[in-house]
Amino acid sequence: MEPARDAPRGERMSLAEAVERRERWRSAGSAVVLTNGCFDLLHVGHVRFLAAARALGDVLVVALNDDDSTRAIKGRDRPVVPLSARAEVLCALRSVDAVVPFGGRTAEAVVAALRPDVYAKGGDYDGVGRRPPEAGIAESLGARVVFVPFVPGRSTSELIERIRVSEP
Repeated sequence: MEPARDAPRGERMSLAEAVERRERWRSAGSAVVLTNGCFDLLHVGHVRFLAAARALGDVLVVALNDDDSTRAIKGRDRPVVPLSARAEVLCALRSVDAVVPFGGRTAEAVVAALRPDVYAKGGDYDGVGRRPPEAGIAESLGARVVFVPFVPGRSTSELIERIRVSEP
């Protein structure tokens, strides 16, 4: 049986695999967009951000914080959803072409290795006062850095708080 035409095409891969694939994408003339984050408890804000990031190029790669780095960034009770499940959900989105798990508090090494054409981050960064640490490396490689507007009232932390408040 053939897969549906609109089946998701995202694929989880190592950084080495993504770098190899990046060379093929580049040879084909595709513009690669890279973003990164924890993407714990995927919500509409994430989905809208990823769709907007994908619209900036031909291929969207999501560098996904592993469980240890998510815990270091978000706190001891996070992630709520483990890496394997977060990666699977991201791969199921039409906007996502590749998911690359990584450790560490920043994705600077991923940016340096992948050399994207565009580096996208959410509007919780403004590009002036609050810049992600990866932005400088991306710019030094010639990538365009884009800050996608934030979807107000949509965050994983807010969702978790609403769940906690509604508990009996």
